[in-house]
Amino acid sequence: MKIAFFTEAGFIGKTPRTNPNMRTEYAWYVGLNSDHYNIHSGNIDKEYDLGIVIIPKKNPQFNVNRIKSQCKQIASMQEGPHWYWQDYPLEQQIWFYNILQEMDFLFVHNQIDKKYYEGLTGKACHVMPSLMIEDSIKNLPEIDRSGVMIGGNFCQWYGGFDSYITAQEFGTDIFVPSMGRKIEGEEGIPGLNHLPYMNWVEWIYELNKRKYAVHLMRTHAAGTFALNCAYLGIPCIGYKGLDTQEICHPETTVELGDITKAKQIAKKLRKDEKFYLYCNKITKDKYKEIYHEDKFNNTFQKQFKIS
Repeated sequence: MKIAFFTEAGFIGKTPRTNPNMRTEYAWYVGLNSDHYNIHSGNIDKEYDLGIVIIPKKNPQFNVNRIKSQCKQIASMQEGPHWYWQDYPLEQQIWFYNILQEMDFLFVHNQIDKKYYEGLTGKACHVMPSLMIEDSIKNLPEIDRSGVMIGGNFCQWYGGFDSYITAQEFGTDIFVPSMGRKIEGEEGIPGLNHLPYMNWVEWIYELNKRKYAVHLMRTHAAGTFALNCAYLGIPCIGYKGLDTQEICHPETTVELGDITKAKQIAKKLRKDEKFYLYCNKITKDKYKEIYHEDKFNNTFQKQFKIS
């Protein structure tokens, strides 16, 4: 099957398996052995069985007929939470809805997103599992882990404040990655260590140093933080709604807004070594069982045949 992705990224061609910035969408390019084109411009010099469109957030409008002319079928891939496009001006919201109607089917992040987009569009929707390409991180050092990593900054999108309050229950150093939505004053918060911006491989090496993780993010997106933790065997406390969180971290997932329960789990992870080791094992097992690259390809092939 010949597949091409169309996104706002400027490059044309394949993504190497050792790309140091192997974010989710790049992992999909590699996992599906797909070509890549810029969504707005450039010559599409081949014909494809499937074109997968990731609609840009900041400059969403594009010529869908350009892509249809070279692809037997086209599908959109959800980017971010399912509601983000409703922050657009009304005219762009209408355009976004209409462009989804041009698709043969849709790929989404989570089961909750599947229900939303099926109801909104009447189109067939399939969950595209998040993916990690492991080539550049297979030789991680075995170290004595310490500290807790929270999954995002202090904006509503990432829910960093919920995570920070819960992380204090571990009684250890708290770390947070630098991300695009950092708000003014974050770096002055007591006991919070802001990490510099780093590529994906550097991020995995840094995350591997931490014993615990908290990501109480209300926004349902691809769930890569929970997946990265699962690969490393780090128990992650998070809200329901993200498939990677619910599947890989069943013992440390709480209802939306239940910080009381999240704190209780944090205390148990800190004080009960058997519980910690159980969570460590189950999260690694779930990653291998459901999210390993081989499983991803099998799932994708089945979904494409259905469509």
